Amino acid sequence: MSNYFSKIPDFEYINRTPGSKIGDFIRVKNFFKKAVLRDDIFQNVSFFTKYKIKGDERPDNVAFQVYEDSTLDWVVLASNNIINIQTEWPLPQTEFDEIMIEKYGDYNTFYNGIHHHETIEIKNSQGSIVVPAGLRVQEEYFISYYDYFEDAQVNKLASTPITNYEYEEKIENEKRNIYLLKPIYLNVILDDLEEMMKYKKGSTQYKSETLKRGDDIRLTT
Repeated sequence: MSNYFSKIPDFEYINRTPGSKIGDFIRVKNFFKKAVLRDDIFQNVSFFTKYKIKGDERPDNVAFQVYEDSTLDWVVLASNNIINIQTEWPLPQTEFDEIMIEKYGDYNTFYNGIHHHETIEIKNSQGSIVVPAGLRVQEEYFISYYDYFEDAQVNKLASTPITNYEYEEKIENEKRNIYLLKPIYLNVILDDLEEMMKYKKGSTQYKSETLKRGDDIRLTT
């Protein structure tokens, strides 16, 4: 299957580099043209299946596993509206450790320093939740309630410390849960891509379906 970048149309703008002549143009790829999924597809969960990114998998690895074509990594990204892979895709473990140690100053602070405290789940004697888990609270948050079934006043510590590592790892793990377009709909998306990347007639910049020319360095979609 042809590479995604081969589908991106070109743009010509005036060459302003030293030694260039009047009328010289530079031809570049118009990366402002970006593949997106149609709203009627993107908003319909029946077109997608859930997937959990494993280990240091990259978008091209996932594309090869699911679609048997690593060049369809853009479909993986578009299915999740991922713009910046550096911040929206899970980091490789070694890179994650390096970035986090730099962020928190040293290994010990990253792995053992306390980021914040969260509630732990507290239930009464009948199994009803009195305090839900995962709420941010101050250090050593205590809960006091009357248990009618036990006919007793209950006082419990209802918080636990969350380390910097646990906090950052949770964020990374949440990135691992993505949606993938089901393979049976690939042809629809690929047909859309062909049409989406074409320039339309109607402007003075139009040269062809794959080329526009401008008199300045501003690229247009």
